[in-house]
Amino acid sequence: MKTLAIVGGGSWGTALAIVLAPRCDRVRLWVKEEDLAARMAESRVNDVFLNGFVLPESVAVSSRLEEVVPGAGIVLGVMPSKFARTVYSEMRTMVAPGTPVVSATKGLEPHSLLRMSEVAASVLGGAVAVLSGPTFAREVAAGVPTAVVISVEDPALAKSIQTSLSGPTFRLYTNSDPTGVEIAAALKNVIAIAAGVCHGLGLGHNAIAALITRGLAELRRLACAMGGHPHTLAGLAGLGDLVLTCTGELSRNRSVGVELAKGRNLADIVGSMKMVAEGVDTTAVAMELAARHSIELPITAQIDAILRGERSPRDAIRELMERSLKDE
Repeated sequence: MKTLAIVGGGSWGTALAIVLAPRCDRVRLWVKEEDLAARMAESRVNDVFLNGFVLPESVAVSSRLEEVVPGAGIVLGVMPSKFARTVYSEMRTMVAPGTPVVSATKGLEPHSLLRMSEVAASVLGGAVAVLSGPTFAREVAAGVPTAVVISVEDPALAKSIQTSLSGPTFRLYTNSDPTGVEIAAALKNVIAIAAGVCHGLGLGHNAIAALITRGLAELRRLACAMGGHPHTLAGLAGLGDLVLTCTGELSRNRSVGVELAKGRNLADIVGSMKMVAEGVDTTAVAMELAARHSIELPITAQIDAILRGERSPRDAIRELMERSLKDE
């Protein structure tokens, strides 16, 4: 591939620029913050979101979308979910017809309740693929072997993107269920907050194992209600990403839960973070989707109550354990 455009210069976008650079003649990386983009162009380091990793010389950094998007062979959207519609709207006239667009953002849009690929498609038109799976940006940038999925209903498009982006340390599997992939990617962040709460309360391995297992049931329940396939939830974008986010020390969403268990105020926690913990905003959207599809998400409901300040972490755990008994 000659040119790859990566729209979003946070930790994930920067890591993707590093790992995908050998697959392209040129990578263009859009960074929203003008001052950060200027520093990155000169120092070759993202000192805010991914310090300690050097950008390859083939990566060009800019804060101007018109210098990044036009003429790209693939456009990869890696912006936070709350900025997705605005950024896609700004680049709408810059994406040539037929250009593959890939969403690597894990979240849901409030109010519309749309998945990120649906947001992109509603603005840009055409099919939008999804890149997801168990990934910590620092490990990807360091060249640690990583496996993800590229999901889109068009198998030829999935195969083309898979071939273009796969490399020695970054392996892509194709998947034809973007609904299942994106719901798993979004909801696992909510379960990760719950995992952080369990860790912060010192509840041990039994509780975490139970949480991951019952959390996976919630991912599957919502994804299938929305048209996703059960097998997707057993794969990299489901169980794989859920395990990583619930157990890894690098998980931002898990860190939010740990701090909530300590009694810290949510606004203070979020305000002190450089990067976005998508699960905070996703929780309320997931509850709306659950109501729309008439399904129960008990763990998600308790996290929603904690985030709203309506329930303490310990009370939330107690309510989950004292729910009416039922079959697995």
